[in-house]
Parts: sequence; structure tokens; C-alpha cells
Amino acid sequence: MTAPVFLFTPETIEPTDAVASAGAGTVLMLTGPEARHAVTVKRLRAQERVDLVDGAGLRLLCEVTGAGVGGAKDCLAVRVLERVEEPEPPLRLALVQALAKGGRDEQAVETATEVGAGLVLPWQSERCVSVWQGVKQAKGRQRWQATALQAAKQARRARVPEVEEVRDARRLVDWVGQTVRGGGVVLVLHEEASTPISTAMESVRLPAPGEAPLVLAVVGARGRYQPRGDGGPGGRRGDDGAAGPPRHAHRLSRPRRTGRPRPRQRPVGVR
Repeated sequence: MTAPVFLFTPETIEPTDAVASAGAGTVLMLTGPEARHAVTVKRLRAQERVDLVDGAGLRLLCEVTGAGVGGAKDCLAVRVLERVEEPEPPLRLALVQALAKGGRDEQAVETATEVGAGLVLPWQSERCVSVWQGVKQAKGRQRWQATALQAAKQARRARVPEVEEVRDARRLVDWVGQTVRGGGVVLVLHEEASTPISTAMESVRLPAPGEAPLVLAVVGARGRYQPRGDGGPGGRRGDDGAAGPPRHAHRLSRPRRTGRPRPRQRPVGVR
């Protein structure tokens, strides 16, 4: 069985100064919400395996030596078995996700994290139905970050994607331009496009080690875009809530559903 993964921070690991040089035999104490989850939900016990990660590529393969130490349910004692520092991937995958209703945007964050995204950018299109304003900006970002964390743990990743602050369409276009000029690639998922992602990625050249280019995947709230003649942002009000893709981007086809839709079943006892 794969070992569960828990995130530690300088505030939730003791002793803090031991992490920098932690190796086989180092004894550590995990505290805080992650430790409480390990003790009360996962019900970990002595001699069970667990991985502690810092969210930036460091993975400590550990063995539990004590759960609920001293009666505290937010304390998990472990002994390090192996230290693994995972290298940066050759390509940095980023998700640019338009705000959407019904939790569809958070589902996209979850899926992107599970397939290896390292950056998530919330996109407030001009006429998006879902709006982050005032305190909603901070709450929305925190909610997406929590989703990314849980998805990273579910996928056993040592790196947790960072959720940046929300951008409107104009700021997004500026950021995309900077990304392209820096050697990055922008892929816009569009229902009318005919170029598959694999074909577009054939033109991406891997750089020298340590110079991972950024690959952006731009997704509208329902995969739709309203282009403008000047290539700038635009949009129409509705469930799609997405603005037009910038002119720097490659339009890519989205998978289409095949087969006939299932007929709705009538509830038992209802006519």
C-alpha cells in the first residue's frame, strides 16, 4: 500500500533546524492540522510508513514511532528512513482557469494538480458570472489552494501548486505576452479548434537543464471564448463566462463526447 503524504511547514515540524540536514535515522515531530488528520482520521500507528513533504520537492520517507504523543492528537513522531529531493520537471505546467459556477473551476484545479500542474492562475473574465471581489478574492484563493493541496496529497506529490492572485482579462493578456517572450507556450482549449495538444507540443523545444519553460493551459469556465478583432480580451455574459483567447495562444481541440446521451430515468413512484 502506498504511504500517505502529509505536508509540513517550518511551524509544524520539530525540530525545525533538523529538516535541512534530515537523513536516515533523524527523529522528527509533525504537529498541527496535518498531524491531527494523521492521528484521528488516518489512525496511523507505530511502524507504519508515511511520507512528509515540504511542497517544494523535498520528500522524507518515514516510519511512525508514535501517534498522539503525550495524549496530544496533533502530534505524530516519525523516524526518517530516506531523504529524497525531487528535481524540477523539464516543463512547468500551469493552469489558467476562468472562474465558474457550481465548483467546476475547483474540479479543474484538482484535475490539473493530479496530472502535474505547478502553477494555478484564477482568471476573472470581463463578464464572468462568478465574481471574486473584496474579501471573496482572498477566500476564493484560499479555497483553490486548499483544493490543490488535497489533490497533491492524493496524487502523492512532493510539490504543491501555487495558486496566484486572480487576474482580469487584460492583465492575463499582458502576462501571457511576457510568458511567450520568455520562451513559454500558451495552449488554449477551444471547442472549435482542430489542433490536438500532442501536435502543438511537438514544437516545444526542451531547454538546457535548470531552464524549464512554462506551458500554460487556458480553460474557460465552460471551454468557450468570445474573440475580438484586436486579439484582446472579450466575452459575453452567460454560463461560459470566458473571455477571448490572446493572440499569442495556440487553439487546441477539446475532447468531444461520443455516443447517444442516456435518457433520464423516471423516479420510482412518480408519474
